[in-house]
Amino acid sequence: MPRPEVLERIKEAETEADEIVAEAEEARDERISEAREEAEEIRREADEEASELHEERVAEAREEIEAEREDILAEGEAEREELETHARENEEEVTDYVVDLFEEAVHAQT
Repeated sequence: MPRPEVLERIKEAETEADEIVAEAEEARDERISEAREEAEEIRREADEEASELHEERVAEAREEIEAEREDILAEGEAEREELETHARENEEEVTDYVVDLFEEAVHAQT
C-alpha cells in the first residue's frame, strides 16, 4: 500500500476515533446530567415524604395531648364534685361544732 494511502487511512481512523470519543463524552455528560436530575427528584420526594410524616406525627401528638388534657380535666371535675359532696355531708357537723365552740366561748365569758 502506498504511503499517502496509509497516511490517509490513519487520518481517517484518527478522525473516526475522535468522533467516537466525542460521542462517548457527550453520552457520558448526558447520563451524568440525567442522574443528577433523577437524584434531585429523589431528594425532593424524600423531603416531601419527610415533611408529610412530620406533620402526621405532630397531628397525632396533638390529638394525644388533647385526649390526655380531656382526661385530666374529667378527673379534676370528678375530684371537685367528690370534695363538694364530702363538704356538704360535713356541713351540718361543722356547723354544730362551730355553734358549740361559740356557745362555750359565750358561757366562758359570762
